[in-house]
Amino acid sequence: MKVKGFLKDVGGASRVTKARLAAFAQASSTPVRTDPIGDVAREWHPGKLDMVVTEIRDASKTAKTVRFEKVGGGKLPPFYAGQFMVVDFPMGDSLISRPYSISSAPWQARQEKGFVEITVRRSRGDGFICDHINDNVKVGDTFRCLIGCGQFYYEPLRDARHVVALAGGVGITPFASMAREVAHGTLDMDLTILYGSVASDDITLRDELAALEGEHVHIVHVLSGDEPDWQGERGFLTAELIRKYSAPDTTYFICGPQAMYRFLREELKKLDIPQRRVRFEVFGQAKDITVFPGYPQECKDKTYQLTVRRGIHEDVIPARATESLVVALERAGIRIETGCRSGECGFCRTKVLSGSVYICPENDGRRAADKDFGYVHACAAYPTSDVVIKIPIE
Repeated sequence: MKVKGFLKDVGGASRVTKARLAAFAQASSTPVRTDPIGDVAREWHPGKLDMVVTEIRDASKTAKTVRFEKVGGGKLPPFYAGQFMVVDFPMGDSLISRPYSISSAPWQARQEKGFVEITVRRSRGDGFICDHINDNVKVGDTFRCLIGCGQFYYEPLRDARHVVALAGGVGITPFASMAREVAHGTLDMDLTILYGSVASDDITLRDELAALEGEHVHIVHVLSGDEPDWQGERGFLTAELIRKYSAPDTTYFICGPQAMYRFLREELKKLDIPQRRVRFEVFGQAKDITVFPGYPQECKDKTYQLTVRRGIHEDVIPARATESLVVALERAGIRIETGCRSGECGFCRTKVLSGSVYICPENDGRRAADKDFGYVHACAAYPTSDVVIKIPIE
């Protein structure tokens, strides 16, 4: 940059304005019909895409990997290893969205016949969409999908080169994506995955992870179940075990079940790790909202009246105190856009016109202004009285 002097530099804006006006005067009167910048933006951020299931394979005895390709072919939008995709599932009269971490790598989406994959484990009684995917989804089915959401990815300007990933159960999926990208040479970091499982015969993506091990990818399986012949690490992901596999400067990424998050928060405190070096993936809606501090226990067995306004249309539906506003809307067949379902992304931002709600303290990703003006993220808000809300018209 050339410095011309204080007055000339301060007055630069006026010179630029004159030059622009002169360029306008010389321009053709014929309208420009092309929009190259807009074309690039639409290619990189196309919104929801129609995707077709092209392959389904077992990832363990309780999980399946589902591959999606774009209907009609063509480019897929870019994403970072660790991000998730949102899939819309038609269920009766409702359209229910669910986020799933992408277990394939970004480089695989950039191929001539690009694809993305999710790996979904059968639920333990609290995830009917997970069971639906494992039992009913088949090759040839089509879904509307939004690819490349979330903030759970490696950023070299922020994160240490050595990353220790703490995974539990199907929480291995974003780290599988990272491992594939590192092994391919398109993500420059050293990745050590401490992967907690219960049984050795039900480790999700075990063979695929083993094939990725190398100079910069290390997989350490930790078994909590009672298996006398197991030769690897045992127990839980404790502070002692984490310290064993950490470098002097390490960033920690955590993804797994909610109980694991609560356990690891306490274990990481023992290591005196700077907060900037710890990254938790969003964990979905709370399994039991009543255990969080400040939840009004007198409400937990009640069902309230939820009035839903969309433009001039109004519906009145029941809403259980222990289920989020999003779940109440979905039960009633009322469509509301959702993304992370963890209170972070703001897709389900909703105006509370009257009544009271409890906000899950670990899922409150609202802006300060939204808190002041009565907006909530419906996936993290639970009714504690009759409530009137206003949602966008779909």
